[in-house]
Amino acid sequence: MLSEDYTILKNLEVSFEEKKSQFICNIKRISNEKEAMEFVGEIKEKYKDARHNVFAYVTNNRISMRYSDDGEPQGTAGPPVLEVLKREQLNDVVVVVTRYFGGIMLGAGGLIRAYGASCKQGIDAGIKVKRLEGCRFNITCDYEKYGKINNYLQALNIKIEEVNFLENVTIDVISLKKDFDSIKNEIIEMMNGNNIISEEKTVQCFVDENEVLMEV
Repeated sequence: MLSEDYTILKNLEVSFEEKKSQFICNIKRISNEKEAMEFVGEIKEKYKDARHNVFAYVTNNRISMRYSDDGEPQGTAGPPVLEVLKREQLNDVVVVVTRYFGGIMLGAGGLIRAYGASCKQGIDAGIKVKRLEGCRFNITCDYEKYGKINNYLQALNIKIEEVNFLENVTIDVISLKKDFDSIKNEIIEMMNGNNIISEEKTVQCFVDENEVLMEV
């Protein structure tokens, strides 16, 4: 994983109009080049009546990059889309910008600006996030201790996935991996040395610019 690994939180579609030409940006988080090209194919099929379906993607720790002008003048469509992805330091993201020609020529400079703006609009709507390693774990305690544990967890930068009230209380939790040891030690201290944490597993987490956990 990159030291600064940014991607998008949501897959979505946004559009805007420039001199009667409609630009539709579809953006998606992917895992590899195969997924990227499959998505490009889906959008091309969806908008097969459009004059241009320009794409660019970045994956494999920003090693694998590709773009296509798809019939636009060379260098006026795919490269500006890819440049936005690179400037935003994104990884594992594919963008397809569909253009419906509105009858007014935009010129090379206009195309470069429009395609770049469409990509940036998609990134902003999709929400740029940092990807960090997280830790999924279980906490098992009796009902008497649950209130104290729950109050402690509620104050942390974590996600409580599920709470099961059976013979004991089981809490399924995800935290950033870098915070796990501190959380574990605090809970053990609260439980007078009793380790009630089990089933630790590394997962992928998405955080905002302040590293607040947003989604897993």
